[in-house]
Amino acid sequence: MPHSDSSELEPDSSHTLHPTIREEIQDLMMSSDNDTVHAPPAHIAARFSRSSNFRRKTSAPSSRRNSLSSHHSSRSSRSAHGGPYSTHVAQHLRRASIIETRKARLADRAAHAEQVRLRAAVAKAAPRGSTSTEERALAAKQARERFLAQVAANCAEEVKRAKKVAEDTREKKAAEHLKLKEDMIERLAEAERRRSLLQQNQRRSRTTTLLSVEEKKIIPRKPRNETEAAKIIQKAWRNSTRRSIISRFLELGLTLENVQKTSFEDVGSLLSQDKVLDSTTKVLKLYGLQDNDSDSSGENAATRTFLSAFLVLGHPAQVLSEEGEQEKDLIEQAKSVLLCFDTIVMNPSLSPSAAQLGSLSEAYASFQTAFTAWKDRDSSVLLETMLAQFVELDAIWQSVKGDKEGHVAEDYREGIQQNQTLLLVRLKRLAGADRAMKMIKEAVRKSRKAKGKKKPVGDVRPRAASLPSADAPAPTLTPIEASVSGIDAVASEVGGRKLASLLPDNRTIMHELAINKEYRIDIKPRTDMREHAIQAVSANMRQGFESGLGDLFVVAMAETIREKLLRLVVPGKSLHTLISESLDTAMIANQVKMGAFSYQQFFTFMNSLLPKICAPVRDAEVKALANEQTEDPIDRLAKLNYLVDLLSVDHANFSLQMNAPLLIKEAIGYERRCFANSVGKQPLTRTSRWWSGAKRKTVEEVARRSSGNSSTPANRATPDRIYMQGLVDLAIGVAELQEEGIPETLELDRSRITRMRGDVLRMVVVSAILLTAKNLMRRDVRSQWKEQAQRMWDLPFDETQAFIVAIESRYALPPTTKTQLTGITERILLDGRNRQVSHPVTKVLLQKIKAHVYSRLSAASADERVKAASSASQVLSSAGLPEFVVLIGGMVDELQKVADVDREAHGKWYDDVAKAVNEEDISDE
Repeated sequence: MPHSDSSELEPDSSHTLHPTIREEIQDLMMSSDNDTVHAPPAHIAARFSRSSNFRRKTSAPSSRRNSLSSHHSSRSSRSAHGGPYSTHVAQHLRRASIIETRKARLADRAAHAEQVRLRAAVAKAAPRGSTSTEERALAAKQARERFLAQVAANCAEEVKRAKKVAEDTREKKAAEHLKLKEDMIERLAEAERRRSLLQQNQRRSRTTTLLSVEEKKIIPRKPRNETEAAKIIQKAWRNSTRRSIISRFLELGLTLENVQKTSFEDVGSLLSQDKVLDSTTKVLKLYGLQDNDSDSSGENAATRTFLSAFLVLGHPAQVLSEEGEQEKDLIEQAKSVLLCFDTIVMNPSLSPSAAQLGSLSEAYASFQTAFTAWKDRDSSVLLETMLAQFVELDAIWQSVKGDKEGHVAEDYREGIQQNQTLLLVRLKRLAGADRAMKMIKEAVRKSRKAKGKKKPVGDVRPRAASLPSADAPAPTLTPIEASVSGIDAVASEVGGRKLASLLPDNRTIMHELAINKEYRIDIKPRTDMREHAIQAVSANMRQGFESGLGDLFVVAMAETIREKLLRLVVPGKSLHTLISESLDTAMIANQVKMGAFSYQQFFTFMNSLLPKICAPVRDAEVKALANEQTEDPIDRLAKLNYLVDLLSVDHANFSLQMNAPLLIKEAIGYERRCFANSVGKQPLTRTSRWWSGAKRKTVEEVARRSSGNSSTPANRATPDRIYMQGLVDLAIGVAELQEEGIPETLELDRSRITRMRGDVLRMVVVSAILLTAKNLMRRDVRSQWKEQAQRMWDLPFDETQAFIVAIESRYALPPTTKTQLTGITERILLDGRNRQVSHPVTKVLLQKIKAHVYSRLSAASADERVKAASSASQVLSSAGLPEFVVLIGGMVDELQKVADVDREAHGKWYDDVAKAVNEEDISDE
């Protein structure tokens, strides 16, 4: 049968008869890039084609149909049922068709994406037009901001206008209210006066009528019982007592007219009398202004407060320091209470009505409140002033108590104790005993802490320094600073430049040590110039290397460092030997000449040597130098030289600390010898000119004050007064110190005097601005604005607004006051920038400072000095300088020490100059 034959031959034909078809099918299954698709015959394809209505949905990848087991079972079932091999071909063709379709779809998507990307790139690269969205948004934003700024400006202007209108309205209402109040008080007083007169006239007419009528005779009514009799007697006794008390008070003649006619001192002595206090106290108790059961101290305080109303109205200039709002309110309240009081007291025969007593009580309470507020503010200023006086006296005692040999402490002790006792009593009276003692202790502690020794941070004792033993000989005065070394000589030959050392010379050190026993060389201003010093040394060495003198500079630098290091170690010790041998100048010169000198070995040796010499406080800087990564030997040499100079400063300060007592004893003699060597036989031209000007000014001042009486030492132009006048004119000024303006004897104090002149200029400028602000704001000129003064002290003179902001940080300035203060401040700051005093306020302040400093320096005795020091705070506060009392006191102390050292060291030259000037004056006459 054909069918059976074909079925029997089908397996064999799949393996043997058609190997080529089998290989083609396998290649077709393995390749998806074949472009030829072999379609099956139609009758075979019809067997596998299905209608779209009966197409099964695609199963999920994880379903049973897509699993391996499903494919295996399906393949197994087909193999078992003997399906034709062409089924595999149809499936593969269908799979290839699906894959090609997906490839075409993905290619279309990729082409579309590429087109989109190209369009985006073209749009991005194309220039944007003026009407783009971003520009329109930016323009809208700017327009909105301009609109908001305009709205804010309009609102600010409206608010400012509304505030001004409200302020004007408030002031107008306050003025109207005050006027109505005054009118009401006057009307009430006038009504009460008319009422009293009417009562008196009615009684007199009634009495006259009764006396004229003889038909009826007044017969006193007899009391019915003892109770009525007692009441009548008590009423008569009270009326008699009231008339007696008021009569005794009126006998004192204590009226506002009499107080105004009498001097302030006489009124003060009158009000302090016991008779006046007792009479006033009884009157106040009579009218219910004081309690009957109050103690005597409370009664006296309340009575003195009431009597103060007469002083406030009679002598306001002596009582009130200024005319502020608080003072005006106090005057109004004093007027009100005295008006009510006079209305009642002037009619002793009449009992005051309840309305009168109520008005008097209300007025008295208002006056007490205003007086207490004014007294508290004024007492705070007095407390600050007296505390500053107490602290100043304590500072004087601390500075002189260690002088045992000169007996200066004994001269000052009694005067300081007396003045401090008086101040302590006044402070206790104002602030109370406990509070006064607490305030004094706190102020003295702060003052001593501020003027105490400033201990250096860290261990400043060099490791290589040796402590002097008790049996060691006294050290001789050797040069402390680095001497002129070989590098200085080479630099002078090349360009005339010398390397500046961080250390002052011996004469300067001994001079400063004579003025300040705790003097130490200050490293901070020198460390601030670190970069400048290093750059100067580097530039100098580079110039030498460029000039062909590099070998000489290397040898000179090594010699300089060797000499500086040898001064830091003890001779004979191992470090001294190591430095001498390792930094031998001849050996280094030979190495440089032969080209065998190694910078690396030199710096390695220094990095290992410096930690053994330096103080512990310099370990960080030594380590930083050792870790320096620069390869430029010139920069490393310059930094090494600077660090060795710092070690020299530490060693010098340690030597000063150990040998200060011995050096102080020789300081004056050393200064005298150095001055004689430097001057020789040359005339002291600048000193003579300075002395002549000081003498002329002193004579004019003495002639102005003496009024023809020159017998007392205070009215004679003594050499001490001439010297102090010249010293004050030299130090207390604002102009630049000229080169020829300072005498030869004070040449070492040039930097000190320059610094003082700068401080005086800034002090005058700041005080003038603060004083102007206080006057415009009607504040007490004695009040201390220390915070504002401290902020202004550091401000440059070209920032006017910054000075105004410093005042506004605490006090609100009205617009008119701010405008006036800004204009005056600009004028004052212009003077400060030009270093002159043309404004009237600055002129007065500078003159006040000069007069105060001169009065304290020219005091002849210890009592006069103590008196001047104790009144310094009060004098300076009244002059408008309360913020700088301590600073001026420090200037006075420093100038006093400079004067003592200068006159002791150069007294012989001053005598010769004074004699020559006197001879010139006599010859001119």
